[in-house]
Amino acid sequence: MIKVVLDCFGGDHSPDANIDGAVRALSELTDLHLILTGDEAILKEKLTGKDFDASRVTIVHAPDVIDTSMKPTDAIRLQKESSMMKAVKLLRTDEADALVSLGATGALVSAALLRIGRLKNVIRPAFCPILPTMTGGIVGICDTGANVDITPDHIQQYAVMASLYLECVYGIESPRVALLNVGVEEEKGDDLHKNAYQLLKNTPGIRFIGNMESRELLSGDIDLVVADGFSGNVLVKTTEGTALELLKKLKKDIYSKTIYKIGAGLMKKMFMEEKEFMNYQNYGGSVLLGTAKVVVKGHGSSKAVAVYKCIEQAYRMEKTELNGRIEDALTAIANEPWHEAQRKREVMRFRRRIFRRRCAGSQMRD
Repeated sequence: MIKVVLDCFGGDHSPDANIDGAVRALSELTDLHLILTGDEAILKEKLTGKDFDASRVTIVHAPDVIDTSMKPTDAIRLQKESSMMKAVKLLRTDEADALVSLGATGALVSAALLRIGRLKNVIRPAFCPILPTMTGGIVGICDTGANVDITPDHIQQYAVMASLYLECVYGIESPRVALLNVGVEEEKGDDLHKNAYQLLKNTPGIRFIGNMESRELLSGDIDLVVADGFSGNVLVKTTEGTALELLKKLKKDIYSKTIYKIGAGLMKKMFMEEKEFMNYQNYGGSVLLGTAKVVVKGHGSSKAVAVYKCIEQAYRMEKTELNGRIEDALTAIANEPWHEAQRKREVMRFRRRIFRRRCAGSQMRD
């Protein structure tokens, strides 16, 4: 049995969406056991009348819910009886194999790092969400906000971890990896991206195809985009926002003229299919790659189908032993002589950059 703990509170549609998604997951995944954390009385009430195997469900009482406005460190320290912290504790004590939560991102990431820890040789865990492409496939983006100040070593690890994730969970053999940059030429970008390009080009086990510009994200020519957390976050949110605004404009234009309404009526099925294709609810959550245990962060506005997809992601990551494969791959890279020399150079560059920033800040205060 794969044991997944589901934080049933913290989302916009919790706990109803969590319960409905959990029930569907139990029916689809026959060797899944779910541990639900949250107010026990409410969860039992919501489960009443649902068709599921009760022997594969455990409820752990957690009366509190972490507010999204609370500082992550305060949430970890003060909200020990919350549904999220109870779920993290179950993961840490090996009572669960994986965790799914729709709650506060900052609190979840901080708890995962401080309470669960990282895999061997992982510098920093990173988020990797999935988006649909114009060819009907998917594209992963890693990182999308977990780390802003990074070195080329971080980007190299993102490529390795996310490539294995796409292979194990989505069955994409040898994913095509591209580095997000301001141009496709090898010499484009700042020192970070130039050095990252060379590092990725020489990294065994990944299929690096070079730089890519943001407009290529949904083309279907790329399976994985690697980026610093700031750029990756902007890329994803800009893409999602553009798609949503285009849909709004299309709807507004259709209702502007009678002839358009008639045409839309004839094409209603096609419009519904396109809307469903672009619906992020169908693509699950953003997995946190590099933590010692599987962690999946669902969107706060997730409904039942998105919760089910998040559970399925966590289940497949554990089923395919993704974390073990990541550890093996990163250990092999860390043992490469060229990697150690490169790592030392990048650490020195990173330290010098931080030192210059601190000096500049000190001069401004003076």
